[in-house]
Amino acid sequence: MSTEIKSPTFPESVVDGTVANWLKKEGESVKQDEVIAEIETDKVVLEVVAPFDGSITKIYKAAGETVTSAELIADFSETGAESPLQQMTEDFNPSPKNDAAIEITQDTSNDKKSGPAAKKMMSENHIDPAQVTATGKGGRITKADVVEHLETKTASPSTLTPITSSNVDSRPEERVPMSRLRATIARRLLEVKQNTAMLTTFNEVDMLPIKNMRTKFGNEFEAKHGVKLGFMSFFVAAAVDALRAFPSVNASIDGNDIVYHSYQDIGVAVSTERGLVVPIIRNAENLDLAEIEKSIIDYSSKARDGKLEMHDMQGGTFTISNGGIFGSLLSTPILNAPQTAILGMHKIQDRPVAIDGEIVIRPMMYLAMSYDHRLIDGKEAVGFLVNIKESLESPERLLLGL
Repeated sequence: MSTEIKSPTFPESVVDGTVANWLKKEGESVKQDEVIAEIETDKVVLEVVAPFDGSITKIYKAAGETVTSAELIADFSETGAESPLQQMTEDFNPSPKNDAAIEITQDTSNDKKSGPAAKKMMSENHIDPAQVTATGKGGRITKADVVEHLETKTASPSTLTPITSSNVDSRPEERVPMSRLRATIARRLLEVKQNTAMLTTFNEVDMLPIKNMRTKFGNEFEAKHGVKLGFMSFFVAAAVDALRAFPSVNASIDGNDIVYHSYQDIGVAVSTERGLVVPIIRNAENLDLAEIEKSIIDYSSKARDGKLEMHDMQGGTFTISNGGIFGSLLSTPILNAPQTAILGMHKIQDRPVAIDGEIVIRPMMYLAMSYDHRLIDGKEAVGFLVNIKESLESPERLLLGL
């Protein structure tokens, strides 16, 4: 008994998706609820799972192909039911006539049909269509088939053909399609650069008070709340306090209107293998440090495992990006539209600073705030960043709501 496997039902804001890859092949045994395919949308990767123990009997949408919401992508049969592929193998008894048919098919394989994108890629990389395994409908070569062919050749140095403008050049190159998520990130960042008047202001913060607090209360905090007391929760709390003091930084532009938000939904940028994602800590103004830390840990785990959902990343009034975990000393973060400001954290580094007329060594961090000058003036941007600096250097005032 065959069962149809369909793509997940997409949210209203998602028009279509791309089959990222098939984790199981046709005829391969699969356990119930085991992931068999991944579909990538503009923001998240959705998993397709097996409805019961069995195997995939037919794949209709190969990796790289576009699918719409709830579209048929494969047929699935339950364990015990003989798949058409197995039945064909068992019943097939080659004869001279069949051999001839096979030979004819092989000889005319140069006539395989292919789409414009696949044809262009094969031409650019000097690929004979006969060498490409077609998985599209009616034996059609898809762009994903060409990519698969190139990846296979790259993995086998002995058969590698340089992908260059001329085969005389011995230096190999590889051309792969940009993932949907990466393409979306690129498009959005380019739109921000083109459509906003973005500026960046800088400051620095002495992290010693927070480091001392973590040293003094870190173990007790973890014992009580089950999470470690990190730096990010202090920055989220400081951002909430500053956003309350400077409402325009928490606002967004919608056409000719300014939308002021009465809540603080803080986005925390997370780097994943697939690209940068920004899950949202909603109503951060109502959360204490422990609740913020738990939210961050939960989102980080989901992002790492590819489990983030659309609603996890929708909305947001302000974003914090921490390049310091990768060693960045200073940067100019790009706005996360339609938000009008973003805070960049950086590496904590011991530096000599003058305090009360004396030079001392302190753990210092550079802060960078990029903002949309169409809405936020320089005075507000500088005041906002100073507010964050003061909150972090006097965390007891922050925790007391002063």
